[in-house]
Amino acid sequence: MLGTLSKMKSQLGDVVEYQLPVGDKLLPLNPLIGKHLKLTYTGNIYCDACGKKTKKSYSQGHCFPCMKKLARCDMCIMKPETCHYAKGTCREPEWGDANCMVPHYVYLSNTSGLKVGITRHTQLPTRWIDQGATQALPILKVKTRQISGLAEIALAELVADKTNWRAMLKGDNADIALQDEALRLLPAIEQRINELLEIYGEGAVEQLNEEIVDIQYPVTEHPKKIASHNFDKEPVVEGKLLGIKGQYLIFDTGVINIRKFTSYEVSVETPES
Repeated sequence: MLGTLSKMKSQLGDVVEYQLPVGDKLLPLNPLIGKHLKLTYTGNIYCDACGKKTKKSYSQGHCFPCMKKLARCDMCIMKPETCHYAKGTCREPEWGDANCMVPHYVYLSNTSGLKVGITRHTQLPTRWIDQGATQALPILKVKTRQISGLAEIALAELVADKTNWRAMLKGDNADIALQDEALRLLPAIEQRINELLEIYGEGAVEQLNEEIVDIQYPVTEHPKKIASHNFDKEPVVEGKLLGIKGQYLIFDTGVINIRKFTSYEVSVETPES
């Protein structure tokens, strides 16, 4: 198979099922665990938006012009609390309508430990899987991406908002009573929530009472020491596939973050190739 990479597609089940997009084809990955897999970077990168060849990937798979003009590459995607849609300065208002001015969830998860995060209502449980969470619990539903970012900032004063990816891949985090954590954290930010309700109106923030979602990954062996593969430094990545977690392929030779190399043209060789 030869084509540009995109982030792995996943489906929640008893164990997460993964597929690797290679160009316009999908390679089922779970059946390859325990087998030899070889990925070879051709040296070509094609923009995820316009398809033009680019020497460097910006904002996970874009050429420089697209990175500068597309709303999905704006800084407010990384920092949703800085959303400027209301000021009329969104790069693509229609994209903002579809992706930002829609319900979002604030959640607690167990990745490398307790973490707070946000995601669009259509991205559950995909967002949790992409981060390698073993447990997740939505605790707030809000009207827009900006509000979710403001709520996350309040919670981030009390709990981590980033994943230690190395610890996540080692898989030694214990289960967390996420519902108990929600009962501890939400009262602590009650004033901030009330302020958001005053600014954005009744119904802008809704407290939830959900069940914990448990997530199991197809991993036969977690790495004890993390060695990271990088196509920019080594064009060939190969070895025995030991598992998949988050957006990482775990080989006996090291790990590689597939999402990081979105739009890289790669040939894929499997035992059946």
